[in-house]
Amino acid sequence: MKHPYRIREIAAQSGLSPATVDRVLHSRGGVRASTVREVEQAIADLDRQQSQLRLGGRTFMVDVVVQAPQRFCTAVRAALEAELPALRPAVIRSRFHFLDSPSVGDLVGVLDRVIRKGSHGVILKAPDVPEVVAAVTRLTGRGTPVVTLVTDLPTSARAAYVGIDNRAAGATAAYLVQQWLADRAGDVLVVRGHGSFRGEDEREMGFRAEMRARNAGRRLLEVVDEEDRADAVHIGTREVLAAHPAVRAVYSLYAGAGGNAAVVDAFDRQRRPYDVFVAHDLDGENTALLRERRLSAVLHHDLRQDLRRACQVVMQAQGALPGPVRSNPSAIQVITPHNAPPAEF
Repeated sequence: MKHPYRIREIAAQSGLSPATVDRVLHSRGGVRASTVREVEQAIADLDRQQSQLRLGGRTFMVDVVVQAPQRFCTAVRAALEAELPALRPAVIRSRFHFLDSPSVGDLVGVLDRVIRKGSHGVILKAPDVPEVVAAVTRLTGRGTPVVTLVTDLPTSARAAYVGIDNRAAGATAAYLVQQWLADRAGDVLVVRGHGSFRGEDEREMGFRAEMRARNAGRRLLEVVDEEDRADAVHIGTREVLAAHPAVRAVYSLYAGAGGNAAVVDAFDRQRRPYDVFVAHDLDGENTALLRERRLSAVLHHDLRQDLRRACQVVMQAQGALPGPVRSNPSAIQVITPHNAPPAEF
């Protein structure tokens, strides 16, 4: 493997011992294929961070652990790496651990490996379940601050939460739906994921509370993406539409790949119109749907700002930056077809 890095740099990036890295680099055998991949990934990460590694100042190794669909993981990596130069003179070295599997055991295993390897801080998107909360306790007990990203673990020992106020986001969606529907009758379809992510639960609670307050008689009908599959969302939506002819609005509060396009297609196949469709996150799919006027509005927040703030929290927790460590919710941006970014966003 050709590279310009010292063995101890690759060892620090990969979390492996210098001896193991040396065996991999010189093809001496006695190492697993997964270990070889870890070294290759460490070199690739160092390549991407080459410009940042030249910066002076203190170096922090930050582990980013995200359980989410691949498209969100890709957005997290791009957002953090775009923010690294802005964090100078500190040097943030990042190790990425992305899981698209719903297995809590796999996620806890990653967190426990971070404990063994050592880290200056962990940025974590994970479901709010006891096993994850316990793993966060183990991390913080070893002096590793944990910052939760976009979905919180409020009963854990995490240092801070970065992301939007999800309950307020749900209430904002309800406000928009009611404004669009006004006094017209109609039911609302709510589409969500199946996991235990507190962010989704809080969005749904905020949405339902605001809908009850503004129009208690309007029915809310639910489709749950139990299998993380767009075709399952399509089938569930068509079943709801067949049974409930009064559905006139949609609120999609999760980020399943292809889910919103599947809902739109289900309405089209049933030859059913809708008056309003509010979704979350301005990814490529939602941007295209917005510009095609298939979405009415997207509730968005600046992921780069969130990750910059998460790194600052890690540095504060390590005593490198002044000021109290605290959660600061991001601004909720309402994006319409009139202020949407270009289609190639």
